Amino acid sequence: MTDIIFDHDRLDVYHLAIEYTADSFSFAKDLTGVDRHARDQWLRAAQSIPLNIAEGNGKRSPKDRARYFDIARESAFECAAIHDVLVASGGLSVDSSGQMKQKLKRIVSMLTRMVMKSETVSETATAYNEDLEVDHEHRFADHEHRFAEHGTGAERDSSDTMTLRHSMTTNGCSTPAAR
Repeated sequence: MTDIIFDHDRLDVYHLAIEYTADSFSFAKDLTGVDRHARDQWLRAAQSIPLNIAEGNGKRSPKDRARYFDIARESAFECAAIHDVLVASGGLSVDSSGQMKQKLKRIVSMLTRMVMKSETVSETATAYNEDLEVDHEHRFADHEHRFAEHGTGAERDSSDTMTLRHSMTTNGCSTPAAR
């Protein structure tokens, strides 16, 4: 991973997740028998972390990015719980689990900040039309008053504008005019 080809290659959290996944595969080689189900789940969850980081980093909208980073974060929590299960069953030592959980804690912290950053995208008032003066003329109100006085067939439509209805005669038939 020396060449940066994609945007996710620039993320420290991605490299840490790859490192954690490699460590998981290394430790999981020795898990057999009753621990094989936890091993399989652990490897799936471990791989899910960098895969979702990469996929999320490729999304354009901040909301989509945050969703994928959050999924990666949840997979890290799942890995931590699997560590506890494997320690309890004797499949993983407390020391090995502790070292790997330190990486997971760092990954979770980094992803949490990334999710929070993606969810709080906003513009300040000074950056957007602060000096713009708006003249709020309500010409429509005058027209509405005149329509009501004269009993014209004016109605409000869903966009809060006035629409006049009148009839057109085509070949002797009376049809409503198109709006």
